[in-house]
Amino acid sequence: MDSIPSASPLRILHLEDSLPDHHLVRRALDKASLAYTIRRVESLETFADIANTGGCDIVLADYRLPGFTAVEAWSALTPIGRRTPFILLSGAIGEAAAVSAIHLGISDYLHKDDLDRLSRVILRALEVQQARDAKAKADKELAASEKRLAEFAGYLQTAIERERAAIAREIHDDIGGSLAAAKLDLAWIARHSSDTTTHSHIQAATDMLQHALGASQRIMMSLRPSILDQGLVAAVQWLATSFEKRTGIKTILRTSNEQLHPPKPIQLTAYRTAQEALTNISKYAQCSMVHIDLSDAEDFLTLEISDNGIGISQEALHKPTAFGIRGLQERAKTVGGWLDVSTRPGTGTSLVLSVPLAETTQEGLEEQFK
Repeated sequence: MDSIPSASPLRILHLEDSLPDHHLVRRALDKASLAYTIRRVESLETFADIANTGGCDIVLADYRLPGFTAVEAWSALTPIGRRTPFILLSGAIGEAAAVSAIHLGISDYLHKDDLDRLSRVILRALEVQQARDAKAKADKELAASEKRLAEFAGYLQTAIERERAAIAREIHDDIGGSLAAAKLDLAWIARHSSDTTTHSHIQAATDMLQHALGASQRIMMSLRPSILDQGLVAAVQWLATSFEKRTGIKTILRTSNEQLHPPKPIQLTAYRTAQEALTNISKYAQCSMVHIDLSDAEDFLTLEISDNGIGISQEALHKPTAFGIRGLQERAKTVGGWLDVSTRPGTGTSLVLSVPLAETTQEGLEEQFK
């Protein structure tokens, strides 16, 4: 029901075995000048057929009927029928039973001696149901939006990785090749020249070329981690060793399996997570020790990176511009995983990536990165 009926009469389904009580309800509705149509039913089957097919806008139900109760009638409704407001209208029910019924999802309760309030109770139930329907619709739209966003994030990550691989190939084929050729030419010149000054300049140029070659190799490795071809453990170990050499921070890698070979998208997700985490540690953690734990226990890939630094405040962790952590969380979702961050100022930070390795979960992942 999208709105409270106004132009059309309110369709009321009255579950009642007493004809005099039914007439009293009609009189109360007429007195309230409410536009309505009402249908009285006594059997559970007829009630369920009408309510479950959208044949009414609201249900008024006596609590005790021959052979069943209003609670049983409520239980007979399908998920569609349960969205219809359902009001207990009875004189033979205690307060405890009424409260229990409302906890089940029944909209409201009104004693038969208080029918002057019936129209107000009906309108209130309709308003509440309208608000619930609006919330359900908004929740559904939000879920669909989040799904589209996750799909776009996955597509974006795939596109970025493909572009990185293309750039890395260009650096290797064009820049790397040109630098290597220039180095060979300088070596030829050095062999065919005896001038000391010339040799000095050649050596300086060769050193610069070697530096440029090393830089291009580091850039290529960052763009396209070819070391993943040797396995995830080797790739993360290379990251840890490079990080320790660059920062001087002691970095220890522990693993339960030296031969970890999850699907390529998961390997790349774990590698990028470790890469981003170590970059953030070098910038902000102010730590002296980093531990990296890599495991595939219980059919889950688990990567934990922890430090003994200053930690992160909750404000910094959840600020709108904290795109690093948010980006890692979205990347984890693209392979069916999740990312948890635990931190406390002064005690360090722990980042945990968890990804299921079951074949059914990973079906189709390889196609994303081809």
